[in-house]
Amino acid sequence: MKPRPLIAPCPDEVLPQSMREAVARSRKLRGDDTFIRVMGHAPEMYEWYGDFYRRIFHGGRVGAAYKELLRYRLSTLHGCAFCNKGNREDALAAGLSPDQLRHIDDPGADCWSAAQAVVIRLAGEMALTRPSGSLSPTLHAELSEHFDEGQILELGITMAVLTGMAKFLFVFDLVEREDYCEFGPAPPTVP
Repeated sequence: MKPRPLIAPCPDEVLPQSMREAVARSRKLRGDDTFIRVMGHAPEMYEWYGDFYRRIFHGGRVGAAYKELLRYRLSTLHGCAFCNKGNREDALAAGLSPDQLRHIDDPGADCWSAAQAVVIRLAGEMALTRPSGSLSPTLHAELSEHFDEGQILELGITMAVLTGMAKFLFVFDLVEREDYCEFGPAPPTVP
């Protein structure tokens, strides 16, 4: 479902140069630029989100491949078509294989290392589709075999920002959604 936001997207000419460049990249990679152009009404908020990516997602204590893995898992669970398009490419660029991406919903598949499998399981607990999610003692113990406490916190906070943004993107109808997506405005009814 294509986005139909109530907040009108800004024309390219009023966007700061950095956002115009992001619009062009988004059009090419994801086929849509609605989110970025709507954020033109509050470029400082868009910059804050970019800062999260620069400092935490692409920086931080945990390797990029794990964060790309969890981000792709979350977007497939949530049904964000806009996200899935870009996240798939970013996951491949971070070293995940096409076979792994085909098995994103099966942490028990042979293609995953133990660390990758536990990250997929943690993403499942953090997803919007699992409101009763929990960092159980068992899951924490398994994470602790591969990550220190600071890294576990970083994974959790990273997913908190991503899931919060997903909810925002869906509620404000700023991204294309997969047919199975259960979030955001209901599709228009045809008489």
